[in-house]
Amino acid sequence: MSEPFVPIEELAKHFSVSISTVRAWLRQGLIPAHTYIKLGNTYRFSVSKVVDALTTRNEQEPAPKVQPVQEDELEPVQLELDLGDPDKDI
Repeated sequence: MSEPFVPIEELAKHFSVSISTVRAWLRQGLIPAHTYIKLGNTYRFSVSKVVDALTTRNEQEPAPKVQPVQEDELEPVQLELDLGDPDKDI
């Protein structure tokens, strides 16, 4: 028996993220088309395929290289505080 396809709410719950996050992952192509079916505006996902796709993607992507900043490259920054009306919302 094959795994059932679940609605976006259940996928979001599985990853402990919002539905908006899952939709963003879809737009960004992080969730590939072979992991879901779309009927009209309704998506149904194979949780195990989504997990595999996201896990494989993360393993294949190299970690971003971060160049250390030398202290002599830093510029001082002047911060200003406005304490005029503490009850005013920003």
